[in-house]
Amino acid sequence: MFTGIVEATGYLMEVTKVTGDLSVKINSGILDLSDVKLGDSIATNGVCLTVTELFNHGYSADISPETLSLTGFDRYSIGQKLNLEKALTISSRLGGHLVSGHVDGIAQVTRIVPNARTTEYWLSAPIELAKYIPLKGSVCIDGISLTVNEINAQQFKLTIVPHTIAHTTIADFQVGSLVNLEVDQIARYLERLLSPSTEQAPASDLSMALLKSAGFVQ
Repeated sequence: MFTGIVEATGYLMEVTKVTGDLSVKINSGILDLSDVKLGDSIATNGVCLTVTELFNHGYSADISPETLSLTGFDRYSIGQKLNLEKALTISSRLGGHLVSGHVDGIAQVTRIVPNARTTEYWLSAPIELAKYIPLKGSVCIDGISLTVNEINAQQFKLTIVPHTIAHTTIADFQVGSLVNLEVDQIARYLERLLSPSTEQAPASDLSMALLKSAGFVQ
């Protein structure tokens, strides 16, 4: 699990095609890897990758066909700047929101509007994912935890402060940029829990009580 609070930016050093998937080498920049070991997870532009090799100022990881189909990795070129975050620990501050690193799909930047010292980014989500994006809810864009400030059908607006622009890859976004999108997990779990299905057991009394107390069901 991650928080969507980017710890450092790195870049893509090397890509090797291996029978239908990829092996990549990532330069981790200033990210402290002293407590990272083989098998640990690092969110790389929002994608949870398992470390398969550690080297000076970087790590290697494998990217499966499933991950390639849902993320932008197959379009990245050498030198692509990447947002990096190590996995949560019990003592970590949850400064963003709970992020799994399991990207749901690709969103596209459609408009960029300066507003005082902030910048507003409008993005378009795939229609099948737009329903999971609520006003004032959280989304993860290229590994960054962000708040949705406005919604218009499949379009949603993010208001980005100067600090976030300075410490992530958002400064590189342009109209037409494609970014990794992870919607809030709670929305997906609720849909599964409340959807009628002959193949799943009904929600327990405790589950329904919790949903009612939270205002999700009447």
